[in-house]
Amino acid sequence: MALFWNLMTRLASLKLTLVILILLAAGVLVTYDKEVHTTWTLILPLALVAINLLAAIIVSPAFRRHPGLMVFHLALLAILVLVTAGRLTYLKGHVGLATGQAFEGELSEKDAGPWHNGDLEEVSFVNEGFTIDYMPGQRRGNTYNRVSWQIANGQRKQAVIGDNTPLELKGYTFHTTFNKGFAPVFLWQPDDGSSPVIGTINLPSYPLNDYRQALSWTPPGSEQELWVMLELGEDVLPKDQAARFRIPEAHHLILRRDDERHILRYGDRLKLAEGWITYQRLTTWMGYSVRYDWTIHWLFAAAAIGIAGLGWHYWAKYDRRPWRPQYVDTYDFAGDRQS
Repeated sequence: MALFWNLMTRLASLKLTLVILILLAAGVLVTYDKEVHTTWTLILPLALVAINLLAAIIVSPAFRRHPGLMVFHLALLAILVLVTAGRLTYLKGHVGLATGQAFEGELSEKDAGPWHNGDLEEVSFVNEGFTIDYMPGQRRGNTYNRVSWQIANGQRKQAVIGDNTPLELKGYTFHTTFNKGFAPVFLWQPDDGSSPVIGTINLPSYPLNDYRQALSWTPPGSEQELWVMLELGEDVLPKDQAARFRIPEAHHLILRRDDERHILRYGDRLKLAEGWITYQRLTTWMGYSVRYDWTIHWLFAAAAIGIAGLGWHYWAKYDRRPWRPQYVDTYDFAGDRQS
């Protein structure tokens, strides 16, 4: 028992607290370097802070004398543990889906904690299209994105989500982003007799890249890279007036392969070395941010309990010192002292 108490006393040292806080500050600074994987640089200092605080709660008699202070520090300990657990199990990423395309668990960008073990591969929904109104100056208004998904009993559900109204499925939240644009739809018919494939190309975000609507693409099963550019024949979002994001009626595609240049409009077909490619139509795509963090609601509860505990502590502290009337010398209007 004496050995345990001695260990707790050493772990509760304020000098150790200072060293750990310096390590935590260094870990936070490292997170600004995007080239460094920062999970453990934050987890280890946070875990050490939690151990230091737990030891202080155990050995300090002040916490046992003041229950409100005890509640506050236990809530603070819970916050540290939850933040550490959150960094171990979190996920954040991005994905772009064309209108009518289903999300099937794959992300274009992904960053996850080492212990993340969610069910993202079981999450599925369909992007049913979106509406965005722009104010003059191409100032983006609210995004209204229609999505649908199937629940356990086979019923199909629908919702409208946006930048501040997420879709929540199996603990994952999907928000719309400012990244969206146009997506040509192609039919690829290989010469090897395999089934035709319909695919889309998500061109760079519009209007952010309005003069760079081009992308390199390789048809499935082909080894020939194609360069595809969308040439707009009209101003979709005029800067001097309000407008709604829409598919342009006047447009065509420029497709390049090696030194050849072709112009494609709806229904045009082009023979390639391994098959035929047909330009079917133009649609839109939406970019989503994906997040997973099961600790959010628990952190809010712990913070609320901590605030309540701190309020209890100060209320009890000042309630033990009630206001007492003090003797004050008074004088009548003639200046004579009265008692």
